Amino acid sequence: MPSLLQPVRHRWIVLAPIFLVFSALLGPFTIPALPAPEHRFRPALPGYVYRFPWDLGSHDEFQTEWWYYTGHLLSADQHRYGYQLTFFRRAVASEAIRQNPSRWAMRNIYFAHFAVTDEEHDEFRFAEKISREGLGKAGAETGRLAVWIDQWRADGDVTGHFLHAADQGQGLDLKLTPQKPAVVHGYQGISRKGDLDGEASHYYSFTRMKTEGTLLLDGRAIPVTGLSWMDHEFGSNQLGTEQVGWDWFSVQLEDRSELMYYQIRRRDGSVEPASAGTWIQSDGSSIPLRREDARIEVLEDWRSPKSGARYPGRWRITVPSLRLVVELVPTVRDQELITRSSTQVTYWEGSVAVKGSREGRPVSGVGYVELTGYAGALKQ
Repeated sequence: MPSLLQPVRHRWIVLAPIFLVFSALLGPFTIPALPAPEHRFRPALPGYVYRFPWDLGSHDEFQTEWWYYTGHLLSADQHRYGYQLTFFRRAVASEAIRQNPSRWAMRNIYFAHFAVTDEEHDEFRFAEKISREGLGKAGAETGRLAVWIDQWRADGDVTGHFLHAADQGQGLDLKLTPQKPAVVHGYQGISRKGDLDGEASHYYSFTRMKTEGTLLLDGRAIPVTGLSWMDHEFGSNQLGTEQVGWDWFSVQLEDRSELMYYQIRRRDGSVEPASAGTWIQSDGSSIPLRREDARIEVLEDWRSPKSGARYPGRWRITVPSLRLVVELVPTVRDQELITRSSTQVTYWEGSVAVKGSREGRPVSGVGYVELTGYAGALKQ
């Protein structure tokens, strides 16, 4: 399947142009001449009860799902790296295709993005994959964590996750051990993205995962340790027609607290009222945050020399109720992914350094930021 690794100096991905992807994957299979009825997928509605380890696995009754890992790694010689490994599942809506008994039937298609940020050398590299589900080339199991495309995969349970990806001399083999229980975001089991029923997802995270293993760069194996973050999100109709993109932030502070916050941008330039977040305390307990509980200030912009998109390039996040003020600065400016061979979405996803204050005391840490819709509005 297509894979591309690009060295570059320096959750939510909407799989918008899906019909182009379908045509590439279907190959010789014929599509009925008359429009086939579409499968009705389950919407994300209040009242969902999470069950672990079951909810680590795939939820095929929902149309879109992803497993998302980011982290910060440190080598023995004190070189710092960031990484992202994300698997996406998108279910095919055609009822005729879904009922096809063939082993080649494509009920789901899978995408994956793998990126490494080399802070020491100011470099960013990424690779991407796409595959149909048939004949085991890609898939995700229900009831347990096992998702893969070719040799890229994530496996495990609530006690540990194992990641593997490799492409053209770059790769990783990591063991991630949760230091806190899973955190469920939102209210009544859903993370809202809009006002309408179903404009939501089921969303949880492991916000602090001890990490150890090997990073492969230019064919050289580098033992690393560090800290990771895992998101798992699934739903069927998250974005509304007036929403064009989002800014998503994860922060891991050295005092063992974490912050997740996202703001969804609307076509008229305003911020979606359903934007929200979660504050995770050092003991693992969490506090939900609403739109009015946090303020995001953009302190700098950055223009991509490749796509021409202008992205926010430095931020200040203020949460008055927590007496928290932090600034986020990218460790490498250019951490843009132009995913022509998979999701066909251009977005910025990168590691950041974090400094600020909490209750009047200095705090520092690390984080990741995801910016979508700046190189063109996303489509549902």
